This record gives sequence, C-alpha cells and structure tokens, in this order.
Amino acid sequence: MEEYQDQSLRGRVFRRLREDILSGVYKENDELREAGIGEELGVSRTPVREALRQLELEGLVTIIPNKGAYVTGISLKDVHDIYMIRSMLEGLCARWATRYITEEQIEELEEVILLSEFHLKRKSADKKGAEKAQQVSELDGKFHKVLYHASNSRILEHVLSDFHKYVKTARTMSVEEEHRAERSIGEHRAILEAIKARDEELAERLANEHIMKVMENLHIEE
Repeated sequence: MEEYQDQSLRGRVFRRLREDILSGVYKENDELREAGIGEELGVSRTPVREALRQLELEGLVTIIPNKGAYVTGISLKDVHDIYMIRSMLEGLCARWATRYITEEQIEELEEVILLSEFHLKRKSADKKGAEKAQQVSELDGKFHKVLYHASNSRILEHVLSDFHKYVKTARTMSVEEEHRAERSIGEHRAILEAIKARDEELAERLANEHIMKVMENLHIEE
C-alpha cells in the first residue's frame, strides 16, 4: 500500500511539473529545487526527486550531479520536428478515423466545431482576447482528442496526445490570431466532412495540411 502511495505521489508531482514546463510556467534553464517543489506540493523530497529523474528521461530536465536539476524545455527544433512528425501521424489518424468513427463521435466533433465558432464570434465587453483564445485553444485540443480516440488505435492515440501536450504553448499562440483561428475551425470542418463522406484519402490529406498550416502560421522552421 505504501509503495502504491509513493508511486501515486511521484505520478502527481511528475504530471504537475511536466504541465508547468510545457505551459511555460518554468522557463528554460530555470532551476527546479526539490525542497521548494516539495513544500509547494505538500510532499517529501523523494517523489520530487523521482519525478525529476522521469522528466530527465523525457528530455525536459537536465540533472547535473552535485549541482541541481534545470529545465531543458522544448527548443524550436523540437517544435519543428514534433509538428513534422505530427502532420504525418494526424493524417494517418484521420484515415483510420474514417474507417472506425462512430455516430456519437461524429456528433461530438460537430458540437466542438459549433462551440468553437460561437466563442470566436462572440463579442463581449467582459471577455478579454486572451481568454477567448484560451477557450478556442481548449476546443481545438478537444477536437483532436476525439479524433485520436476515433482512430481506434491506443498506440496512435497515446503518441499524438503526448505530442499535443508538448506543443501546447505554440497552439495557444496560433489561435490568438483571430484569422488563423477562423481558418483552423474551417479546416476542422473540412476534415470532419471528409470523414463523414468516408473519403480516407481526402481526410488524410486535409489533416496533414492542417498541421502544416499551423507550422506556417507560427513561422516554425528547422
């Protein structure tokens, strides 16, 4: 029981630190102090130390013996590589989703698109642009999450979900540009229509192009 609790604590600390690194709370070269993190999260130093080792395996943290743990972060080349790989895998995902998607998942994707359009067009004096961008970004993530599940491949879903987390900040930056957000929602609509038409080749091509257009919008170059 104690071992399970230790693993649970390590997992909770790992997920929290990973999210904070990927979302930009911690910047590149920031030192991650075991004592400070443990105090903040209400845990001992042991699960923090184990979480940092796991983050080092993912390439997000560098541990220097007798000195400390430092954020490696995601470089521009990392983001470029992730988007290039993701563009091909997103295409494959859309192709497989065309074969296996359920009516319930189609309805869910329709709802996500409608909500995205609603939040994008909504003009409210008390709603800041950053908040609206965050809502649209979250809906963008939900669209892809449903599509990943619809591919009927646990492996592909896992890999793409991880990639999606790694470029979270870049995705938010992309949808902050209103015209790009409009185009992105339109691209989601086109992908869904191709899937509904059971056109595997078109769905794959549109999904691939969708990710490449995000790269162009963010000026991501090797």
